[in-house]
Amino acid sequence: MKRLKRSKEVGEALRELGYRLTPQRQLILNALQQSDDHISAEDIHAQVCAKYPQVNISTVYRTLELLKNLGLVTETDLGSGRFRYHPAAKGHHHHLICEQCGATIDVDESLLLPLKRTLLMEYGFHANMSHLAIFGHCSKCRG
Repeated sequence: MKRLKRSKEVGEALRELGYRLTPQRQLILNALQQSDDHISAEDIHAQVCAKYPQVNISTVYRTLELLKNLGLVTETDLGSGRFRYHPAAKGHHHHLICEQCGATIDVDESLLLPLKRTLLMEYGFHANMSHLAIFGHCSKCRG
């Protein structure tokens, strides 16, 4: 599937795949697209409820699961005890997470390509590395 850039395009893709684009789903897509960072289901729910108070958190979770299964969003555990979501169209990147101060450093995907190739060559394992979080200590906290 081609990369999709806007929530409108994601909505059109859903329709083409036979899914309805309900007002709730559109609000969820808007919240994902407007977020400058990874966003939790709870944060999406709060944004959606501001405009559509009847929406249940389970609707948000079901929609995110659907979008994840269709490859339209990525789900990442950034260590806060909640998964965070990111539109796949915004690109793949990875994160270094400081376990002490919580700092997050984005890492370009190209840095991990040698690891992905090694996993395939040495173990026959095709790694899904669309979003990856690596935990450790940043230079400030190690200092």
